[in-house]
Amino acid sequence: MILAAILFIAAFSYLAATFDYPEVLDRPAADVLPRLIALGTTGRAVWSLYALIPLLLVPAGVGVAIALRGAAAGAARSAAAFALVSAFCMVLGLARWPGIQWELGRAYATASMTERASLDAIFAGLNSYLGNFIGEFVGELALNLFFLLTGYAMLRAAERPRWLGIGGVAAGLIGLVAMFRNVTPAVAAIADANNYVLPLWLIVLGVALARERARD
Repeated sequence: MILAAILFIAAFSYLAATFDYPEVLDRPAADVLPRLIALGTTGRAVWSLYALIPLLLVPAGVGVAIALRGAAAGAARSAAAFALVSAFCMVLGLARWPGIQWELGRAYATASMTERASLDAIFAGLNSYLGNFIGEFVGELALNLFFLLTGYAMLRAAERPRWLGIGGVAAGLIGLVAMFRNVTPAVAAIADANNYVLPLWLIVLGVALARERARD
């Protein structure tokens, strides 16, 4: 979890500085695809790394299931399952950029106006399905259910500080609201806050689990 938070911050910061991420994702293919290809090999490597970061949720979910099975076995197992679902969905959403969107960008550079119209439709469809729905909505839904269930299990564990459980529930609730940012602009401020809450809570939870391992 700590590693995931550090890598998330590093990759997000690089893409924000070089690609105007995530604001650039709301722009049309004619603006985005040339900028994507302009990132070059380094940019594609960063996108590939960014796409693989969610896989760290899999061992994190296993760790939660083991650490909290004595307090709330069902919630801990369900949290691990949601961590797996979240990892799979987020990888699908992010991997489109160094993969199929990258190839669309290459084709876009030499395409005719008629061909570009088709590429525009494919680009928008991929962003809507793999990006907004699978990667962001379903992926973040599962991630925040993972946080909620982990927080609940921690609240059930008498030997653990209650603030850890409360923090997990709060992080999950903030994320559940923030995931509607593509539906309504009313949650934009919460979505911005969630970009800081997410890595912070991953680090806090990672430290808590590391201490659990040391105690065992």
